[in-house]
Amino acid sequence: MLNVGTMTGKGRELADMMERRKVDILCVQETRWKGSKARSIGAGFKLFYYGVDSKSNGVGVVLKEEFVRNVLEVKRVSDRVVSLKLEIEGVMLNVVSGYAPQVGCELEEKERFWSELDEVMESIPTGERVVIGADFNGHVGEGNRGDEEVMGKFGVKERNLEGQMVVDFAKRMDMAVVNAYFQKREEHRVTYKSGGRRTQVDYILCRRGNLKEISDCKVVVGESVARQHRMVVCSMTLMVCKKKRSKIEKKTKWWKLKKEECCEEFRQKLRQALGGQVVLPDDWETTAEVIRDTGRKVLGVSSGRRKEDKETWWWNEEVQDSVQRKRLAKKKWDMDVSGRGSSGIFN
Repeated sequence: MLNVGTMTGKGRELADMMERRKVDILCVQETRWKGSKARSIGAGFKLFYYGVDSKSNGVGVVLKEEFVRNVLEVKRVSDRVVSLKLEIEGVMLNVVSGYAPQVGCELEEKERFWSELDEVMESIPTGERVVIGADFNGHVGEGNRGDEEVMGKFGVKERNLEGQMVVDFAKRMDMAVVNAYFQKREEHRVTYKSGGRRTQVDYILCRRGNLKEISDCKVVVGESVARQHRMVVCSMTLMVCKKKRSKIEKKTKWWKLKKEECCEEFRQKLRQALGGQVVLPDDWETTAEVIRDTGRKVLGVSSGRRKEDKETWWWNEEVQDSVQRKRLAKKKWDMDVSGRGSSGIFN
């Protein structure tokens, strides 16, 4: 995630940085773009954004082109909260970009932000993945005594009131503050630098149960896209639950009854199994089981193995040549019709 300060004039530079750093999904804050759109920013990346004022706020999510088709839903909650739902290899992933009010803002504005974030989380089913990338404008602080269930001890400096709101939210929603779990040099933990100030205000959060899917999280230094903030990146591998292959039932080869010799043998064996009776007994369930058992013994059963490509046995060279000739003939016909001009009641 990255607080860009403004997206104006930075689209291609941001896309190039993501491509170079191999970042597929990026939450951005303070875009300062007015509107509710999805816009290509170059290099195969698209930005889904929302903003109401070109002078402040605005949030969005940048996706690599290959993931754009995976987007199922976009929730533009406000100019401080945007959420995207994607389906990746059968896994539902919700990406939330947030931009909390700064320290000096009114308490009412801060409470509105946290209320919006709560509503987004409550709307997401518990079985779906959630990753939040946000500029929370707060310090969770170094150390984690009493908060071990939601964060590690590798924060920066002292916790403030806004940082406590982040921790409280994590506890409330069973989330984990990812940054704080990975031991890095302070240079790779500081997310904001301005003059002599070096702080940590930008965080990535995920569900506690999915923390094991994240192998690393750090701050990227040496980039100039944003003037004061630094990009926070994490490496996440979605654990896909493979569906168990259903066991194929072995089936009786009833089709063999089309052969007279098999049909006659089946009649004789069935008559013997029924004790020589010509009329079937009244107990149909017992009779049906005798019939099935006789069929299995006389006619045999299938192996239960799945036959591969059973529908494409006919796709030989002769058929492929015919299909190719058909394509060429259709193309020629279309060109002739186009050259003559069309006629009819719709002209």
